[in-house]
Amino acid sequence: MKFVRFIMKNAALASVPKHIDHFSKFSPSPLSMKQFLDFGSINACEKTSFVFLRQELPVRLSNIMKEINLLPDKLLTTPSVQTVQSWYIQSLMEILEFLDKNPDDYKVLGEFVDALVTIRNRHNDVVPTMAEGIIEYKEVFPQDLMTNQNIQYFLDRFYMSRISIRMLINQHTLIFDGTLNPVHPNTIGSIDPHCQVGDVVQDAFNSAKMLCEQYYLRSPDLILQEIFKEKKNYPISIEYVPSHLYHMLFELFKNAMRATIETHDDSNNLPPIKVMVSLGDEDMSIKVSDKGGGVPFRRIENLFSYMYSTAPAPHIGERTRPPLAGFGYGLPISRLYAKYFQGDLQLYSMEGHGTDAVIYLKALSTDSIERLPVYNKTALKNYKVSQEADDWCIPSKEPLDLSIYKMPNNRKV
Repeated sequence: MKFVRFIMKNAALASVPKHIDHFSKFSPSPLSMKQFLDFGSINACEKTSFVFLRQELPVRLSNIMKEINLLPDKLLTTPSVQTVQSWYIQSLMEILEFLDKNPDDYKVLGEFVDALVTIRNRHNDVVPTMAEGIIEYKEVFPQDLMTNQNIQYFLDRFYMSRISIRMLINQHTLIFDGTLNPVHPNTIGSIDPHCQVGDVVQDAFNSAKMLCEQYYLRSPDLILQEIFKEKKNYPISIEYVPSHLYHMLFELFKNAMRATIETHDDSNNLPPIKVMVSLGDEDMSIKVSDKGGGVPFRRIENLFSYMYSTAPAPHIGERTRPPLAGFGYGLPISRLYAKYFQGDLQLYSMEGHGTDAVIYLKALSTDSIERLPVYNKTALKNYKVSQEADDWCIPSKEPLDLSIYKMPNNRKV
C-alpha cells in the first residue's frame, strides 16, 4: 500500500509543471474591501467561496511560482529557497485535489477548511526562510546591481502575492469555521467594518514600547492627534484589516523609538513620538513623526531594500527576545501591506532632525482593491533587463583636480 501511495505521489509531482503552466495563463481576480465585506456579511455562502477559492488560489500560486523560476540559479539552489519552493508545490497539489470534488458535500467543505489551515500554517515561516535564502546567496556570491534589482522586483511581488493568498485563506477559514472571535466579535473574517485607527495606533505603540523598554530600559512617549475634515466628536474609523495596520505601525514605532533613544542617549528627556491621523474624502493618512536624527536622503531607498539591512540578521529558531531590528524586511513588507489595498507608505527624513513616516490608505472600501502581481510578458521583461550605460553623469567620489587641465598659452579669448 505504501508503494502505491509513493507511486501516486511521484505521478502527482510530475504533473505539477503542467498545472502551473495551465493556471499561470489566467490573471488573478482582485477583490475590493467592499466585496470582501458584502460577501462575508450578506452573501456568506461557503459553497460559493469554496468554488471560487479552488480556482483562484491555484491561479495566484501558479502566477508567482512561474516567477520564482526566473530568479538567478545561484539563488534558486540555496537550501532555503528550495524549501520555500517545496512548500508552494505541496500547497498547490493539496488545493488541486478539490477541483473535482462536490461542493454540495458538507464533508468536502469541512476538509477544504482543514486543508487551508494546514497550508496557512505551512507558510508561516515563508518570509524568514526566504530571507535566509538571500543571506545564503549574499554570503557566497558577489553582488551586482542588476541582479539585486531583479531580486528586489521579485520579492516585492512574491510577498505581495503571499499577503493576498493569506487574506483569501483567512477570510474563508475565519468565516466558515463555525466559531466567533471573542476578542473582535464584529469582525467579518479578518476585516473590521469599524476599525478605530486610534485604538490600533495605541496597541502598536504599547507593544513597541514594551519591547523598547526591555532593551533600553526607557522609551519615548506618544502624542496622538486625530484630524477630521469637519468637526466631529467620535474617533476616526475605516473598513480595514486591523492586523495589517498594526503590522505597519508596530514597525514604524520600533524604528522611531530606536532612532530616538540612540540619538538622545545622553539626554534625560526623550522627545515624544507624534502621530497624526487624518481622514479625507479619498485618503486616510497616518503620520508618525520622530526626532531621531533622520537619515541621509541617499539612504532612503536602501531602507526599502531586501538586500540591505543596518542590523545583523537573526537566525531562524533563535530563543532570544524579539529584536528591535531583524532581517531588515520590516519597512519593505510594511509598504506592501499599505500598497495591497491601493495605499502606500513613504518616508520623509531630515538628516540631523528626524523622520516623518506617512501611511496612506483608501478612505472608501470601494477604492480599496487588491493589488496583485500577474505573470506576463511585461513581468518577464523585468527579469531580463541588462546593464546599460547611464544617461546621466555619475559624480566622482574624489574632488576633480583642475590643475592638470591647463589652458594653452596661445589661446585667444
